[in-house]
Amino acid sequence: MEKKVFLPGEIELSEARVPRPAGGDGDMIELPVVDAPQTGRLARPDWLRVKLPYGEQYKNLVETIDSHQLHTVCQSARCPNMGECWTAGTATFMILGNVCTRSCGFCAVLTGRPDEGLDWDEPNRVADAVRIMGIRHAVVTSVNRDERKDGGAPIFAETIRKIREVTPGCTVEVLIPDFRGLWDALQIVLDARPELLNHNVETVPRLYKRVRPQANYQRSLDVLKRAKDQGLRTKSGIMVGLGETRDEVEELMSDFVSIGLDVMTIGQYLQPTRMHLPVEEFVHPDLFRRYKEIGEAKGIGHVESGPLVRSSYHAERHV
Repeated sequence: MEKKVFLPGEIELSEARVPRPAGGDGDMIELPVVDAPQTGRLARPDWLRVKLPYGEQYKNLVETIDSHQLHTVCQSARCPNMGECWTAGTATFMILGNVCTRSCGFCAVLTGRPDEGLDWDEPNRVADAVRIMGIRHAVVTSVNRDERKDGGAPIFAETIRKIREVTPGCTVEVLIPDFRGLWDALQIVLDARPELLNHNVETVPRLYKRVRPQANYQRSLDVLKRAKDQGLRTKSGIMVGLGETRDEVEELMSDFVSIGLDVMTIGQYLQPTRMHLPVEEFVHPDLFRRYKEIGEAKGIGHVESGPLVRSSYHAERHV
């Protein structure tokens, strides 16, 4: 008998009352995407092996993050590059808490109802961490805060301002949500003029209902186009291995070209837990290289493409 697969959007947050995972916050949980753990998962190929975090630099960075009561997407999303990036002294700060109001099928960030209000000291703590760590290109992302009409945009803007105030010359990249298409909220971030405006479409349109049920492909394109129309450098990315076809990836690239996208990232989807969407395919590095060639030939300025590429991988090179 075929197992019932639950889409993230089919699960009501108010009805989610299961034990939280170790390290979770309050009643916040990782909502299950399938009704039972996956068995018989694809074996991970050799090209996806990564080094574990290590070294004094990594230890110091962990202590800085913890002492400033900050979150990083590196930890919350279980990024495979955390060892490489953190050892090099870089990290992507995740503001607006670590509980997301959406339940995407690929993401390991906790889903639930965030604490009410905004933490207006958070921009100060991020800026101070950037200073201590000697970062010259800061990447700032967030969870979705769909319960708010402003989507938390004022904290994005204040974080950009504080980083520049405390570390003059530091460039800032923001990886933003779609703000549910509330353009006044988006404008708050655009007016802060980050050096790079990133918003990921994550996957091809056909897979949205399963992968990003609370998102909309065209709305995501509109976010990027509005930023580009106001003179900002734009960036977006996708994961492959979720069941997309090569033709669909190339069609998506053409959509990016039509809105003048500057930078595209392509990486392998890796199932964070057995309760998330399964990997349909481990894409060979040769195809990643081919995607880079195709995307840049179509007119995208720079395509960062590889099995372990993530939104913020080598982010300093994209400014």
